[in-house]
Amino acid sequence: MTEQDMSDLGASGHRPYRVGYAPGAYDLFHIGHLNILRHARSQCDYLVAGVVSDEMAELAKGRRPMIPLVERLEIVRSVKYVDAAFVETVPDKVETWKQVRFDVIFKGDDWRGTPKGDRLEKDFAAHGVDVVYFPYTVHTSSTQLRRALDALSQPLPEPLTAELR
Repeated sequence: MTEQDMSDLGASGHRPYRVGYAPGAYDLFHIGHLNILRHARSQCDYLVAGVVSDEMAELAKGRRPMIPLVERLEIVRSVKYVDAAFVETVPDKVETWKQVRFDVIFKGDDWRGTPKGDRLEKDFAAHGVDVVYFPYTVHTSSTQLRRALDALSQPLPEPLTAELR
């Protein structure tokens, strides 16, 4: 057990929660995803990562992930902080909770104080589930990575193309 693991354990030697749940698309896996999973695991004895299906991601974000579900699931399952990975196929997190039975759900703090974050807190309070927010990694996001990839795939302007010939 590392020093960080020891400091994450309370005075009783136990983490604050038994089962934690960290949902996400986990598309174009990056340091922000790793940070959420690392922080989440430090708060619970068992961490389930919810990997949103391609259809659910498209419904929520208006576009399908670049990386197919089966690959995103394998990547997330392979992260040492994750004890299990679960495919999310319904938009209602309470429905997911009925299947997974977690004590706490972890989200990025970009959800805090928003209508969807407020609704999540209210819905889970009725079931005794805490919502814990972690700092959002501002300098890296799948959206930023997707934009960069899109820009790279655009044809070069004609004058620049001519210079390269």
